[in-house]
Amino acid sequence: MAVYTDVAADELGEFLSQYEIGELLSYKGIAEGVENSNFLLHTSSGYFILTLYEKRVAKSDLPFFLSLMTHLASRGLSCPQPVKNKSGEALSALAGRPAAIISFLEGVWPRKPNTAHCAGVGAALAQMHLAGADFPMVRANALSVSGWRPLFEQAAPRAEEVQIGLRDFLAAELDSLEGNIWPKDLPIGVIHADLFPDNVFFLGERVSGLIDFTFACTDMLAYDVAICLNAWCFESDCSFDVTKARAFLSAYGKVRKLSLAEVSALPLLARGAALRFLLTRLVDFLNVPKGALVRPRDPMEYVRKLRFQQSVSTIRDYGVATSGKN
Repeated sequence: MAVYTDVAADELGEFLSQYEIGELLSYKGIAEGVENSNFLLHTSSGYFILTLYEKRVAKSDLPFFLSLMTHLASRGLSCPQPVKNKSGEALSALAGRPAAIISFLEGVWPRKPNTAHCAGVGAALAQMHLAGADFPMVRANALSVSGWRPLFEQAAPRAEEVQIGLRDFLAAELDSLEGNIWPKDLPIGVIHADLFPDNVFFLGERVSGLIDFTFACTDMLAYDVAICLNAWCFESDCSFDVTKARAFLSAYGKVRKLSLAEVSALPLLARGAALRFLLTRLVDFLNVPKGALVRPRDPMEYVRKLRFQQSVSTIRDYGVATSGKN
């Protein structure tokens, strides 16, 4: 979450008159994250989140995200719910941007995830995958393999500003992953595709909800697992924590068991996921709009994670024995 587009109080008040959520008492921008402009609204009816969709989010994709949250909640998953306006629409417009109001979830995201947090998110991710099994809408993953080279070409001219040799490192890795046979026959379904710690709320060590579905798409379920291995199972110095990985994968498997093919593909998927987030972070780091209330994430974190993933050959390197179902 972040703020790229500011909203004046009178403009917001007029916008909220389209909803039945009470009188606006206060609002403030949310600085965390990098994709959309987000505000915490406090009204006489409670708290809500207002999102203005920007950057990579296409307006045509928004019905997918909003419908998905409604669907997942109907299957028992805790996630925000779109608030419809007086015309019965969940999507509107504000400050020249597509906009939506969603319900507020109680909880906090873990700044320093521990083993229990990793187990919690593993179970929650598997529950989400099962809950989304009968979701009828489809959205291609625009940030899969075919989307990486355009990102590289956008960042390459200035990559050396971040680290000497980074351009060549990225080019070699991209050539390698494009040359590999990216898995195609693994189980497909709805994935979150961005389930980082700041998108999972906890009450104590219990998951209270998953948020921010603006990268959700239809792709390999194991790719979502790979994204989380990178996001949750490294320490602050980017050393891999096998105890966290074991807890995460074990908890996921108790809810939805990975197939043998998924287990075999996981190291390659994790390597690809590391490159994907390295590229998008690098592009964001080099292109922060002036005056934006945003904190770009350090792309070098994912250089170190990618180097680790390059050394992985089997799931045993993640601290677990080879397992899965046929």
